Amino acid sequence: VQLVESGGGSVESGGSLRLSCVVAGNTYNQYCVAWFRQATGRPREGVAIIGSDDVKRYDDSVKGRFTISKDSATRLYLEMNNLQSEDTAMYYCAFRAQWPCLFSYNDYFWGQGTQVTVSS
Repeated sequence: VQLVESGGGSVESGGSLRLSCVVAGNTYNQYCVAWFRQATGRPREGVAIIGSDDVKRYDDSVKGRFTISKDSATRLYLEMNNLQSEDTAMYYCAFRAQWPCLFSYNDYFWGQGTQVTVSS
């Protein structure tokens, strides 16, 4: 499985961005696709996750502001609204070839990331 992210950039506080991820080689019936992020000097953290059954989970820090979606087994999105400076990070698309869909597993496939920078 290969993943390629796009859509990052620089915005002012309160602005919006939409991240996209193309997932190549997904032949699995039960899978999870997720967005993680890593800010400078901080560990990587899960942001949002969606399963092949369309069940979604969000980190508390983004609930009500971010929306994860997929329109097929090969395209994943993250709509980010009301961005704040603490959202500044490298954002990674990730794929897990089985359930359950939890951030804590360590068997994800990873994209190379797209940078999101929010200025106040």
